[in-house]
Amino acid sequence: MQRITITIDDELLAAVDRLCTERGYGSRSEAVRDLVRDAVAPSQGDQAGAAPCYGTLSYVYNHGTRNLARRLTDEGHHHGVSIASMHVHLTRDDCLEVAVLHGSVPAMQAYADRIVTQRGVRYGHLHLIPENSAEPANQPHPHPHPHPHPHDDNADH
Repeated sequence: MQRITITIDDELLAAVDRLCTERGYGSRSEAVRDLVRDAVAPSQGDQAGAAPCYGTLSYVYNHGTRNLARRLTDEGHHHGVSIASMHVHLTRDDCLEVAVLHGSVPAMQAYADRIVTQRGVRYGHLHLIPENSAEPANQPHPHPHPHPHPHDDNADH
């Protein structure tokens, strides 16, 4: 086992200490090891491969961090997996961004990693949704509906 040193702000350290108390960890090291294991755990099933799926990436960032908003926008434009986003002002300094993603898990994970590792970004979380659990909106539905859909050939518009 290796010993490492990390730098962490007081607020986050207090959160680690609360986690240790709430979950009964004997030390901060045990808690951090579990957190790291969860972060690097391999994906399961189709999500581990190149099969397309959907996802959301949510994160909070400090819009006052130098050039951060521009860097985040550039990442979204250059990675090719972001298909929509929503921006919310949380406080005078902090913004919440939620990006809807589509692509392979490795591509979405690479995009998420590029975003959440930027200085000034906090609380990043990637949530993956297998494509087969979401029916594309432009496809006919396999079951009858009592109401028309704009993409149905026989729908009255």
